[in-house]
Amino acid sequence: MIDVLIIGGGIAGLETACSLQDLGYETVIVEKEKTIGGHLNDWDTLFPTHRSAAEVLEHYTEETRKRALTIYLNTYVISIKKQNDGIFEVQTSRDVVFHCKSVVLASGYQLFNAERKEEYGYKIYDNVLTSADLEKRLKNLQGEFTTPTGVTPKRIAFIHCVGSRDEKSGNHYCSKLCCVTAVKQAIHMKQLCPQADVFCCYMDLRMYGPGFEEMYREAQEKYHVQFIRGRLSEVAENANGSLQLKVEDTLAARPSRLQVDMLVLMVGMETAKSTELFAQSCGLECASNRFVKTKDHHIGSNQTNVDGIFTAGASIGPLSVFDTVNHAKSAAFAVNDYLKAMK
Repeated sequence: MIDVLIIGGGIAGLETACSLQDLGYETVIVEKEKTIGGHLNDWDTLFPTHRSAAEVLEHYTEETRKRALTIYLNTYVISIKKQNDGIFEVQTSRDVVFHCKSVVLASGYQLFNAERKEEYGYKIYDNVLTSADLEKRLKNLQGEFTTPTGVTPKRIAFIHCVGSRDEKSGNHYCSKLCCVTAVKQAIHMKQLCPQADVFCCYMDLRMYGPGFEEMYREAQEKYHVQFIRGRLSEVAENANGSLQLKVEDTLAARPSRLQVDMLVLMVGMETAKSTELFAQSCGLECASNRFVKTKDHHIGSNQTNVDGIFTAGASIGPLSVFDTVNHAKSAAFAVNDYLKAMK
């Protein structure tokens, strides 16, 4: 029997495991993908400093190696059951059954599928990308940046809140990180294509974190990114592959048209489907946004309604890398308190 089973090998799971190992607990990580690092593997740079995501990933890879952490890759959790003696039985897809004193859900999030917003043209028009698609292109970029159809872009638009704060998609909440990601990517595009006009169409700009507002000001003052308070209603493709956007300018209270060479949809964050499935198996409560519900928003954000099951990172809702690392550290201390009380 092990002390702690951690579900998820992204930065939340890795930070929690490292912290618990340092406190003297035996931990095991179960990760559904073929490698650790989660979404960090797909990102080029991180806001607000434009730091390389690979640098942060390398840090955690080295920390796990030094501690010789036990990690099961390509392994899904099927169910979690708490037995009468308080020990958890965790069934996995590889027919490996774990028995542990506590469980940490570090299963993170999944990105909104932009195909659900058919009117935006994702997977219909070649030059419509998501923020995640663009990030992968930037990460793997060699030479000059071009659109998917091979054109050097002269006009680029970013659309905020795709799949967030949206009645139709069923996601009423703010995904918190789309605005700052749009600003980061808009700056990056201006650096790569200085002559291009770059537009950000937003509902409200929510620059909540340290350095975020400064980056927003830099985008306007240094890089001349144009911010339009407006909602995108429809996208159509022109004969040359460029895109015609119908945007409602909510400040001027009138519709307008915008022609661009590339459109980037800032997709929001949803709870991972796997989290919903195994939450049902152990009676774990989820909030109205379908993320895991915490026991106390202010003083118990790592605790759940099931004694012995804890949360770390974006399993409770959208979080930045900075917030995820801090939440994971606090998860380790919450687990430590629980296990000490068991003795």
